[in-house]
Amino acid sequence: MKRPTAKIREEITRLQEQLKQAETRDAERIGRIALRAGVGEIEVEEADLLSAFEEVAGRFRAGTKLVQGHKPATTPPNGAGKAAGQSSET
Repeated sequence: MKRPTAKIREEITRLQEQLKQAETRDAERIGRIALRAGVGEIEVEEADLLSAFEEVAGRFRAGTKLVQGHKPATTPPNGAGKAAGQSSET
């Protein structure tokens, strides 16, 4: 049975709100952890910080620890590094 367009739109709106709430929870959790680690007390360019977070994310996605000085072989699925002017080849 086909659902009316209005019902589909209501569901999309509800799901968007759930996504927004989940992203807020994630951001608050990561922010608290970053502050506990002292990230808030250092002066660092946003692009550099993003690159460091991408390295950490790649390490945990791969399930292995990075060798110091080496970047992960994988890139974020959203290509965030490239959008910030970073290259995964570096």
